[in-house]
Formats: sequence, structure tokens, C-alpha cells
Amino acid sequence: MFKKILIANRGEIACRVIRSARAMGIATVAVYSDADDGAVHMRMADEAVHIGPSAAAESYLDIDKIIKACKQTGAEAVHPGYGFLSENQAFADELDAAGIIFIGPGQKAIASMGDKIASKKLAHAAGVNTVPGHMDLIKDATHAVTISKEIGYPVMIKASAGGGGKGMRVAFNDAEAHEGFQSAKNEAMSSFGDDRIFIEKFVVDPRHIEIQILADKHGTCLYLGERECSVQRRHQKVVEEAPSPFVDEKLRKAMGEQAVALAKEVDYHSAGTVEFIVGSDKSFYFLEMNTRLQVEHPVTELITGIDLVEQMIRVAYGEKLGLTQRDIKLTGWALESRLYAEDPYRGFLPSIGRLSRYRVPKGEHVRVDTGVTEGSEITMFYDPMIAKLVTYGKTREDAIVEMGRALDAYEVSGIAHNINFLNAVCNHPRFKAGNLTTGFIAEEYPDGFHGAPLEKETYDKLVAIAVLVHARYSSRSTTGVIEKTSRKWVVGDGKEKSTKVSAEDAKGGIDVTIDDRIIAIRSKWVPGKRRVKARVNGHKMIAQLELSRGIVLLTHGGAVLELAVRRPAAAKLADLMPVKVPADMSKFLLCPMPGMIVSVNVGEGDEVKAGQALAVVEAMKMENILRAEQDGVVIKINAGTGDILAVDAVILEFE
Repeated sequence: MFKKILIANRGEIACRVIRSARAMGIATVAVYSDADDGAVHMRMADEAVHIGPSAAAESYLDIDKIIKACKQTGAEAVHPGYGFLSENQAFADELDAAGIIFIGPGQKAIASMGDKIASKKLAHAAGVNTVPGHMDLIKDATHAVTISKEIGYPVMIKASAGGGGKGMRVAFNDAEAHEGFQSAKNEAMSSFGDDRIFIEKFVVDPRHIEIQILADKHGTCLYLGERECSVQRRHQKVVEEAPSPFVDEKLRKAMGEQAVALAKEVDYHSAGTVEFIVGSDKSFYFLEMNTRLQVEHPVTELITGIDLVEQMIRVAYGEKLGLTQRDIKLTGWALESRLYAEDPYRGFLPSIGRLSRYRVPKGEHVRVDTGVTEGSEITMFYDPMIAKLVTYGKTREDAIVEMGRALDAYEVSGIAHNINFLNAVCNHPRFKAGNLTTGFIAEEYPDGFHGAPLEKETYDKLVAIAVLVHARYSSRSTTGVIEKTSRKWVVGDGKEKSTKVSAEDAKGGIDVTIDDRIIAIRSKWVPGKRRVKARVNGHKMIAQLELSRGIVLLTHGGAVLELAVRRPAAAKLADLMPVKVPADMSKFLLCPMPGMIVSVNVGEGDEVKAGQALAVVEAMKMENILRAEQDGVVIKINAGTGDILAVDAVILEFE
């Protein structure tokens, strides 16, 4: 077995590979850029080598620097993780020339499957159903429009070397095809150093289901079941699960055998994934093959009991798989939620900053793959995903319940994050019913995310918890015992809704009466704790807590409640207080996230129309087009191409 391997990646996937290698007794080498100096992955590894500036193109994508680090440390093999150089044929070739083992498939598989255009041609030639599209190179935006009209709208504009939602756009008309082609091309070059684009028919209301395969160099190729990856936003997976609630054994076998046949066609070895679009009639079409480890691989590991990273390393070393297809059993259910540094309340704009607080949930059926810790800096240079939260259950319902509890317990401060959105998705009736398509998020949150709805029963329970918190905080008790007097309170949420309650202390907690119903809260919470763990009428409940100027802010199930607990007389006076009106910022174009100006598309004195593209901002490898919200005239430009701006920095001013 290898004595030392290098991980050519960063963040949570680098940490993930290090854990498996360490369990196998293999020494590890991490590489890091300026931005990642002191990062968790470099501290976890046995050795760490600095490979350059923060920009990925000058560090993690620099093949020469990776190979130099291997030679410097004596690493015998390289695990590429996902993204960066994981599907780069030139990288695999250079490693081979240097006598270093690539922990992944052979060059033939990478060349034919890593390139999405080549893979579709090969799949079509092999008799695999493929989505109609134009696989040849596209010259320019005008050519893209012509092709799109020939295929028929809607179409998917996609980077050939893409992945992770980068370089992808859906176009429903000529204008969107023209604009989408250029943005996809720019993102592809920025993220992958390859701006080739292809176009295919966009299948309406599809499911995105993928098959995990595992193959050795001795002719054995297995499929390890499927993953449901339909919950996506901007073509980026958000919540995944295994198995799929839609797939039966017959469909699983058909898709699995087709995935294996395709893998054998290219002499595949290592772990890989074949992705399909699946229709409501259970017809399926080949999308692409990812010749690498997938982000969502943990859900497959939990239901099969197979460590995919370990198997990749063993296969690369030349070992035979000790498994047959009959040995692959799917047991239980697993969900994965991707924790992103982004603000779902502001259109999911990226967020950067320092993690001032970071506490991961724990439990027998909870797994957190992360590459950050408290104090880590989230920068604009890399993907915004900072962790993967995975839960397991005997049934899908059990896994969903476990996910809700874990998300309620996950503490993140210092950056905006999508935990509340993830919680709302997992608690959504349609998600629980398994009625999923890739349009789920767009259909259920057409106007963006504004918090999860709360049933009255849950709302009242949170009101009762707020009363407990207020009472204990007011008494500054460290024993959990509040004054032995019955009190009447009015709990307002600032939205013209108030709840009259009465509270009376009880052993280990408090009894709160709302509408003649008693809500019994039993909790060891004391002032200073940021989570309230309680039994509410005998059932476990967790809520995140912030206290500010008499306001109890509780977060639970994806909803945020700001509750003021007041005595009746004080509540009447509070109703008379004036409401602060926010400043009018309609005359300014503000930078919605920290990022770099790619272009400013207007000049001073230009008249602009509502919906017109004004500027393009890049953050975390994604381009964001900023549009005019109303007609106006530009009177001042405050930023130009290449400028790096903070959130809410003024880009343009209007008359």
C-alpha cells in the first residue's frame, strides 16, 4: 500500500480524504494557497506545502506546483478530490510522466467522459439514450442563438469542462440564449480554464438521479445504487438523498447496468458517477459521467457501508475489489444538506467573513464533513460550500426528522448561511412526500426565500420557550428555578401579532398557558447558552437563541421569530412607539455581495430601462448580472472593471 499520498484540493473534501488515508495508515500531504494558510485541511495533514497566491488558477489549478509538491515530499500518489484538477487529463498525464499515481480513472476514461461533449457522443454511439442537443463547439453568441432555435426552447447552455453548477444557464428565448452563452463561457474559463460550451434540450420537470459505480483494474465494475439529486438551485445541488423515493428495483437495475456498460466501454476504474435525467414515466437519459468522487458520496457510503475514498486508494494501488454485485445491499436512508456561505434572504448572494461561532451538531446518526472551524475565514476565492450535513435513518421519514434536529442544532455566526433554507426544504410537505423535480426550489420559492412558515402549534411552543428564556434571564438564575409567582405576559412578534399568556414555574421548567392550553417546557437552559434544548409537552425541541435589547430571537425549523415578552402595561406602551422607516436607496445600484466587478455596461448620462443589465459582479466563481429595477438616468459611476467591492458598496448613482 502507498506510504504517502498528496491531496490536490482544499476544504472539506481534503479533510475527508485525509481521514480515510489516516485510517489506512497512509501519511498525507496537504497543499494550500495564501488564502488557506492555517486552514483545517493543512493542519490535519502530516505535511503541508504552500503552492501560491489565493486565486485558484495560480495555486490549486497549477499542475507544475502540485507535481513539485509531490516530489518535494515524496508523495507516491495524488487524490484530486472533486473540482479543480480532478477531471483534467493533462494533470493525469503529467503525474504519469513523473511516476506518480493518480487516484482516479485512466486517461482514456478522463478524456472521453470528463469532457461532456465527448461523453455524449460516445454514449450516443454506444446506444445509450441521450438528450437531444448540439455537441459540436459553438463559435459565438449568435451561433448559440441559431442552435438554440433549431433544438427548440427551452435549452440548457453548459460548459463542456463544467461541474458544480458553474458555467450553466437555461434559456427560454433568443435574448436569454445570447446573454447566457457569454456568461456561461466566462464562468467556464474562470472556474475551469476551458471556455468550450455546448447546448442541449432542457427537459421540463425532470428528476436528476445518478448512479454510483466502483470499478477495479481487473475487470470488476459494480453499481452502488442511486442518489436523488433533484433539489437544486441554479443547477447546483442543495439536498441529496439515497436511495431515491422514486426509483424501484427494476429502474435501479436498468440504470445501474447501463452505467456499468458505459464504464466498461472506457475501461473505467475507481469510483465514478453516471448522471441521468429521469422522466415521470421512468424513462431516463444519459447526462454525463463524472470521473471523480462526487460531493454527495457520503449518502451512498451510509446506506452501503462502503468507504468510497478507501476503495479509490486501493484500486489505484492495483488491488482487486473484494465485492460482487450481490454484495451490494442498500440499508436505511441517508440525506445530505449542503451548508453554503450565502444569504437566502437576499437572493442567495455569496457571503464572506470570519466564522465567529461554529458548532456542529452531534449524534449517532449525524455526520458532518467540513473544512472549517471557529475562526476560519470564508473568502471570495473559492466555492461557497463550507460543510455537508448528513443524517441517517432506518426510513426516509427517520432521516428527515434527524436532519431537522441537526439543522436546528447547527450554530454558525459571522457570515450569512443557508441553514434556515435547508431546514425549510426538508420540512416542506412536497419534499416529505418525495414529489421532487429539478424545478422544486424555483416552483416552491418563486419570489425567493423569506423564512419557513410556522403552524400555530409550533408558533405557540416557541412563544412558550421565549417566556422561559425571558424569565430565567430576568432572574439571572443559574439553577433553572424562576420566581414562584404566576405572571401574565404579552408576547409580540413585531408584526401586529401578540399572544397573551400566563406562566407558572414548575420543576425543571415552566408551564405556559395559551388559549387555555398548557405548554409544559422542561429545560436546563441558563443565560449564556446559544441553544435552547427543551422537552415541550414531552417532545424534544431545539431552537437557536439570540438576545438583544429585550428581544428574544428564536430560530427553529427554518423560521426566525423576534419575540418581545412584556407585562400587559408595557405592551400597551410599546404599541405607541413609532416605526423606523428605512432609507430610500432606489437611486443607487449597490453591490449585493462582496465581489469583483467584471464589467460595467453603461456610462454616465445613459438612459436605462427596467430589467437592463447594468453591471456584472463575480464572487465565489459565479457571475451575477445586476439589472435596473426601474427606468432612470446614470449620473455617476463609482466602480470599474477589476474593482473589488464590499457588500452594499455603491456602483452607480441615478438621477
